[in-house]
Amino acid sequence: RLQESRERLSVCSKLCYAVGGAPYQITGCALGFFLQIYLLDVAQLDPFYASIILFAGRAWDAVTDPMVGFFISKTSWTRFGRLMPWIIFSTPFAVISYFLIWFVPDISRGQVMWYLVFYCIFQTLVTCFHVPYSALTMFISREQSERDSATAYRMTVEVLGTVLGTAIQGQIVGKVVTPCIESPLFIGKTNSSVAMEELNMTHDTGSLTDTRNAYMIAAGVIGGLYILCAVILSVGVREKRESSELQSDEPVSFFRGLKLVMNHGAYIKLIAGFLFTSLAFMLLEGNFALFCTYTLGFRNEFQNILLAIMLSATLTIPLWQWFLTRFGKKTAVYVGILPAIPFLIMVAVLDSNLIVTYIVAVAAGISVAAAFLLPWSMLPDVIDDFKLQHPDSHGHEAIFFSFYVFFTKFTSGVSLGISTLSLDFAGYQTRGCSQPSEVNFTLKMLVSAMPVGLILLGLLLFKLYPIDEEKRRKNKKALQDLR
Repeated sequence: RLQESRERLSVCSKLCYAVGGAPYQITGCALGFFLQIYLLDVAQLDPFYASIILFAGRAWDAVTDPMVGFFISKTSWTRFGRLMPWIIFSTPFAVISYFLIWFVPDISRGQVMWYLVFYCIFQTLVTCFHVPYSALTMFISREQSERDSATAYRMTVEVLGTVLGTAIQGQIVGKVVTPCIESPLFIGKTNSSVAMEELNMTHDTGSLTDTRNAYMIAAGVIGGLYILCAVILSVGVREKRESSELQSDEPVSFFRGLKLVMNHGAYIKLIAGFLFTSLAFMLLEGNFALFCTYTLGFRNEFQNILLAIMLSATLTIPLWQWFLTRFGKKTAVYVGILPAIPFLIMVAVLDSNLIVTYIVAVAAGISVAAAFLLPWSMLPDVIDDFKLQHPDSHGHEAIFFSFYVFFTKFTSGVSLGISTLSLDFAGYQTRGCSQPSEVNFTLKMLVSAMPVGLILLGLLLFKLYPIDEEKRRKNKKALQDLR
């Protein structure tokens, strides 16, 4: 009991720790919901090049996670800890690169390279923040209940971060109407129609400039929040060195640790289950703005619909934390994620209706909360299970977290690249006030049929996950005896 009391975290410590999760979610949500429509309708890139940027940026982001995990495993302890220096030094450069993503350079050529370079730079720097922050879960307390509690605080703040990202980006940008072009029939354009299009573009130049300025203002506000959260985390959280488990200062072998981690059955099954469910929500996130704008016809409402999703998710995080404590984490996966399926089908099948869309948004937010909370709550259980099977192998926490994020990000990059490319094949018209029926059908597939199939596949694979509540309690008791 004395040991447990020493391991207890104060509410202040949990809040300071939780605040550190907001920057990744605020920027990630703004990029996830708005970058695709920004590249297509504001920066006016061809959909083919936009798909390259989205895929390459996400793929590079995925690659940087294990790279950063490798370097963290080689990092020696300092008086600030082993993980905290990564968070502190990456922050200012990440904010600068984030701002430049939302800036439209005045160059006729090289725009594609501009966005690709700064998107990749930002993804690298935010990884240098988020991988050590994720691994910090294992170094704030050895008590499983305290880590679960801190994770719940963190998930609440992270989902609140997605609300902030959606609200700041959506409300600032939504106050400015992005100009669109009433294009003639897409087949057999005449010279007069081309001239009319050029006239419309000239007429809308001022409004497009206002839209670009709005995106930069939103980027400045989000960058300021990023810095504030990083300061609170670094000041309010103390990284604890687990002296009873780390007996030497010698860096662990990364590749030996990677081999051990990838041979751990519970970890692979957890990744397999959540990979597809996470991918479903990411696919929905990446295409939802275009779906609301063109397929549903809510051009001036989509930012409020996104906000409804994130507010619903934020308010239900405490509910899911209570549910997984009461009924178990594995049960919470099915109860939390499965109900999203009928609502995703409903929004695609029913005629466009704003009230129905808001109801679907609130229902989807409840499942988004479960999808956010459960993977990060269950990963520490997998790490504890690994420690019992490999009691002499330590310091692999960053590998567990970084490779989980790697697989999720890489597959989401592939899916976003393919989805944007499929819009190009369907005939997407940049800055069009409306889109061909083929584009609307493609968007329905991307936000309904494909996410439903991915959720079903993920839940089916999750049946193989071996750590239920009984197994988790046995592991906790065995770890306490081992210590």
